[in-house]
Amino acid sequence: MAHVRAALAIATVLAVGVTPAVLGGTATAAVPPAAGTATTSTTGTVVQEGGPLVVTSGEEGAVTTRITVTLPTGHTGPVKARLLLPKPTWQWPDGSEGYDPLTPTCAVNGGAFSSCPWNILGNEVVFPATEAATTITYDIRVDADSRAAVMGTLAATLEVTDEAGAVIGSGPVVFRFVSGTVEASRRTTVLARDKAGVLWQYPSSGRDDKPLRARQRIGGGWNIYTSITTLGWRTAAGQGDLVARDKAGVLWHYEGSGNPAAPFKPRVRVGGGWNTYTAITARAGGLVARDKEGVLWKYTRPFAEPGGGEVSTDLFWPRQRMGHGWNAYNVIEGQGYDDDAVARDASGVLWSYRMEGDSSTGGAYSPRGRVGGGWNVYKSLTWAQNLNGRGQDDLLALDKNGRLWLYESSSWNYGQLPSSIRKEIGWGWDIYDEIL
Repeated sequence: MAHVRAALAIATVLAVGVTPAVLGGTATAAVPPAAGTATTSTTGTVVQEGGPLVVTSGEEGAVTTRITVTLPTGHTGPVKARLLLPKPTWQWPDGSEGYDPLTPTCAVNGGAFSSCPWNILGNEVVFPATEAATTITYDIRVDADSRAAVMGTLAATLEVTDEAGAVIGSGPVVFRFVSGTVEASRRTTVLARDKAGVLWQYPSSGRDDKPLRARQRIGGGWNIYTSITTLGWRTAAGQGDLVARDKAGVLWHYEGSGNPAAPFKPRVRVGGGWNTYTAITARAGGLVARDKEGVLWKYTRPFAEPGGGEVSTDLFWPRQRMGHGWNAYNVIEGQGYDDDAVARDASGVLWSYRMEGDSSTGGAYSPRGRVGGGWNVYKSLTWAQNLNGRGQDDLLALDKNGRLWLYESSSWNYGQLPSSIRKEIGWGWDIYDEIL
């Protein structure tokens, strides 16, 4: 799922702390003028009140800077103003370009704020026109999402022109973008079912030092299920689906509600007969399931299937055979937002599988790659999607003493685990019998 990889990669740049010049842009760091210092041009003066505007990128919300322009005498009629930012040449990992992370609104002479559109180049904010006067104030309110933190310090230019288009006022406006709280829609959650059947969620924080926030109760009664599996990307904003198999072998679908306080809609019956499987795990919006003979099967959701035609109303297309011999593993964990998987054998060796082929071949796995031994110290493994805001494919491992460990990686490249160093992020997790 390209958009899921993109949502993960977006969070990756947040922790890098580079300027757009490193990303290929033309923006350069500026030496901010002292607070309230007037900059004199050949045409007029421009003062950014309070100095550079510090913009916290994330959930913190918009902030405002005021620019006071003093024009030379003798000008009459309407004047226009625009804010020129360094021309962007970089592209964000989700495919968007330029200053897409920023949402500006503008006001003139203390009036009401309104949307001030970007021009076609994407680096120009246009203010509403006003009548010439000795002094004009321009307010710009900037709301920045968490991607904007990498922009660092940007020096823009406020330019005022008369009716004929001649520049009659010009001067710098400086913005300093810093990291804030990553938006809930860009963070994930870890779900855990306790032994009383209560399901809890731990929203990720986007932080390195404490990647999980305090748990929140979802509801009871989840001990009627023998298997619970995530479907696709799950966010702290209440997005993302689950499927759960009950003791009679019936599979139920819980659609994401978009409400973080109650993240799932009432369940809908998918179908019976799922007791034939000894393992069910996620795969790029769908499922893979191992039957009692060790054969692995793929279930793909209709919206994820390439090709034209009408979209099926069923939750999954008919299953496709992927391979045999999977009874060699006591743990199989697929990624709900990717096609890859890891599997642990009886001797404790962890293996990595990457998907190859397409729907016509059943989406077979490439030959497995060895990650390493010693993984039998863990009771369970699960993909955490994105806990610390870097957009990496995090793996959670619960040991037999109830301690929760985090393994970070940017890619499970044929068994190569880029970050094999684990970090303890919790204890007392032995109260749970299911983590996903």
